[in-house]
Amino acid sequence: MLDILDGARERLARASDPVPCAVATIVSAQGSVPRPVGTSMLVGADGALRGSLSGGCVEGAVLEACREAIETGRSSLRSFGFSEEDAFAVGLMCGGSLEVLIQPFAPPPPGTQSPLGTVSDPSPAAYVTRLPQESDAPPAAAPGGDDADGPRAVLLAGDGAEEVRGALTMLLPPELLEAGSAQVAAMLREARTGTLRLPAGASTIDLFVESRIRPAHLVVCGANAFGQALVEAARPLGLRITLCDHRPAFTDPTAFPGAEVVRAWPHRFLAAAAERGDLDARSMVCVLTHDPKVDVPVLATALRLDIAYVGAMGSRRSDHDRRTALREAGVDEEALSRLRSPIGLDLGAESPAEVAIAILAEILAVRAERRTVEPLRDGSGPLHARTAASG
Repeated sequence: MLDILDGARERLARASDPVPCAVATIVSAQGSVPRPVGTSMLVGADGALRGSLSGGCVEGAVLEACREAIETGRSSLRSFGFSEEDAFAVGLMCGGSLEVLIQPFAPPPPGTQSPLGTVSDPSPAAYVTRLPQESDAPPAAAPGGDDADGPRAVLLAGDGAEEVRGALTMLLPPELLEAGSAQVAAMLREARTGTLRLPAGASTIDLFVESRIRPAHLVVCGANAFGQALVEAARPLGLRITLCDHRPAFTDPTAFPGAEVVRAWPHRFLAAAAERGDLDARSMVCVLTHDPKVDVPVLATALRLDIAYVGAMGSRRSDHDRRTALREAGVDEEALSRLRSPIGLDLGAESPAEVAIAILAEILAVRAERRTVEPLRDGSGPLHARTAASG
């Protein structure tokens, strides 16, 4: 839901012509599936589409379910899986299964707040939905897709205990509030997305909790053709991107759309960023400067930080000389073993655009903890990570 939240808000908030919409969200997945839990697809009553759940396998059926939800104002859960018995059944050809929540949202009456908040609201830490169940009474068509007995979803802008508890009073009965709030708060702190099942007498109440944390930080050192290509290639990955170079003549922000451009010595910028908490264990640093007086200080700084990836461009000879200089600068062998240099996977890349792809391919492999990379056709394991159905 959070990935298309702004688009849904925009349609509901149009002053002259607000548009009802429905959002389909993957709330659980089993086996090999193309997209993770939390992925959403927006369908507007005006025919607008945004997002994708499976890359095409189930989109047609989801589209019809969303149109039905817009007409009835009723939420529902739909299941999609591979069927060997019925070759024409809607399902995932990859063999996995999905459970999809369909939620309608209607423009709120004048003077009331949208169920998705306002466009000026801060980015939420989580979107929490009470999943519909067969035992639920059929809801009346109400603004925002709320059931007749009250709202079915809340936005959270923080993970504080009191804030979570206050928000969940709209979704949970009093006897489940304490336990539910504690478990939702724990999911937010750990940035987990999934379904939380709470026992309620002979049945259960299921909450789908979708968490959002700030994007991972990619720092690109070097305002040159390779830095420009890497910034461009990395933009679709949803990263926070910073381009850092100490030379004012090369750091025109318009040359690096999608990146924060910083004019500073990279090692000083990196140290300051770490000090203020702008780097974490998911962060990545790519040094593309080809200049020892820049490379050595920034790599020495980066290799002392707890970050996911440190790479540097250069020939094998320059890599040898650079490692020698780093040892002389006090970088120990354990830290030096984390250096990805020469940077990137061996894809035969030559042009800046090709090198950018090789670098990002290596970053993805490191994040997935793949020590070796081979063509998918030569493997035998699942193509997609196994995903738990509930939290």
